[in-house]
Amino acid sequence: MSRAERAASLQARQLSLSLGGEPVVAGVDLALHPGEVVAVLGPNGAGKSTLLRALAGLQSPLHGEVLLAGESLAAMKGNRRAREVGYLPQAATVHWPLPVERVVALGRLPHMSPWQRLSAADGYAVDRALAATGVEGLRRRTVTELSGGERARVLLARVLAGEPNCLLADEPVAGLDPYHQVHFMELVREYAGEGRTVALVMHDLNLAARFCDRLVLMDQGRLVADGSAREVLDPGHLARVFGIRAVYGESEGEPYVVPWGRA
Repeated sequence: MSRAERAASLQARQLSLSLGGEPVVAGVDLALHPGEVVAVLGPNGAGKSTLLRALAGLQSPLHGEVLLAGESLAAMKGNRRAREVGYLPQAATVHWPLPVERVVALGRLPHMSPWQRLSAADGYAVDRALAATGVEGLRRRTVTELSGGERARVLLARVLAGEPNCLLADEPVAGLDPYHQVHFMELVREYAGEGRTVALVMHDLNLAARFCDRLVLMDQGRLVADGSAREVLDPGHLARVFGIRAVYGESEGEPYVVPWGRA
């Protein structure tokens, strides 16, 4: 593993988390590796979003720790952590009537000193993020005037503009139409292909099976399965964790899983 790849390794060790004093995640061990896309799956209330926030360094654990390249994430200074780990929260939004280009440029702040202007490298990163997410033509539009799906892509572009080694996103395709859902999944696959680490909280089993290298299944705050789509999305797991049965198939060498009815 190269130095760049080691820098992108993210690991949770015996991680336990709470919300409002109630335990939500209990004793989770999870390693996210460079070059792969990992989907975190599970029913509502399983602890997926809380786990992702802790992996981003945004929630302190009750027990355990999060390590980035073997170093405690909690001990890192804020700017360094923000350069390493990019986080896209669930249903993220923008409340200020800023041009799209300026919103995306906010992703460069961890790389800049106070009051510094955007450098040529910063501008290139912003342009690349706008183009990658398909919002280049919206760069001078006011972000609050965009549709929900367009705003979602702009906010993804803001995270990508920061060029983090680890990309964590919570239900990033929930507000996108089918075309842009597929586009997003292709985009994160390319991002991981550059030696970065990607983890996504998802509810779409089919997209997870089609595009993700590993699936992690959570239930009641614990990991119950970790492996390939065929291993994790088997009938037993779907019945026990989600209470459903599914239709299975394969197209172009990739599996698909379509929820079909209640178990």
